[in-house]
Amino acid sequence: MASVTIQRKWYTMAEVADMLGFSLSKTKMLVLTGEIRSVKIGRNRRILPAWVDEYVNRCAAEAGRWSA
Repeated sequence: MASVTIQRKWYTMAEVADMLGFSLSKTKMLVLTGEIRSVKIGRNRRILPAWVDEYVNRCAAEAGRWSA
């Protein structure tokens, strides 16, 4: 039988904060304001990897407009 590796599907806010180099409180504020999309599962918020990329790409695009 071939072994199956399951890829992470969701990140916690703490993991996203660590990836982005932000504090947990800043990350929570970004989620609260909708800057970073999230879904509530039970008592916890989870963030898809694509949503982190979406936020980073939007920030990069905005920075590109200001530096031009």
